[in-house]
Amino acid sequence: MGLYKSPRDLEKMRRAGRLNAAAMQAVAEAVKPGVTTAALDALAVRVIRNGGGEPLFLGYRGYPANICASVNAVVVHGIPGDRPLREGDIVSIDLGTTLEGWCADMARTFPVGRISPEAEKLIRITEECFWTGFALLHTGRRVGDVASAVQRYAEERGYGVVRALTGHGIGRRMHESPSLPNFGEPGRGAAFKPGMVVALEPMITAGTWQVETAKDGWTTSTLDGRLAAHYENTVCITGGEPEILTVT
Repeated sequence: MGLYKSPRDLEKMRRAGRLNAAAMQAVAEAVKPGVTTAALDALAVRVIRNGGGEPLFLGYRGYPANICASVNAVVVHGIPGDRPLREGDIVSIDLGTTLEGWCADMARTFPVGRISPEAEKLIRITEECFWTGFALLHTGRRVGDVASAVQRYAEERGYGVVRALTGHGIGRRMHESPSLPNFGEPGRGAAFKPGMVVALEPMITAGTWQVETAKDGWTTSTLDGRLAAHYENTVCITGGEPEILTVT
């Protein structure tokens, strides 16, 4: 697939991104104690399809749902189900859309009612990790520059950076080149150029960076059972400031 997107391609990706962000906004407004992750899944797909799109995740390598809903120690790929969210939980929603053949991908971690100071800080630091990396998504910078900056920001504050999963290029397919890890060495990896589109997605933990995957083949949790958070946007590299495409 083409690594660089044309202005026409990017306009289509913006439309996909706006629809994806609208679905995420609907989910954000619905998160509260007593709501099931299955209900959030149904809400997201309704918004996506009403906007003319299709859920990107459904059926991907056999994935059985429309969104990923990862609660507390689950880092990513939590399968929505009938478990009601409880006061004090945190839930990471990873949500993708395809519209007119183009993809968008984003993630957020939400508090469920009142949460602990520890959980609040983890969510905040994870978002700050995203913005730290985002500031370096400039022409001429390299993947390792972004990756090392995210890692350093998290680890200097006592948090773990998941290594088993990475961000990625995105376009006609959900996963394209380049891979965009959240750890690494500056000056390494592919150089960013105008027209490249990537999904930058720090996955940060309150404890160990090590993870394990459940028998369902999807649900990936912290090895020590401590909390994890996730923050992601689809971003276009330009000749100037990077552009977030997953906005309403």
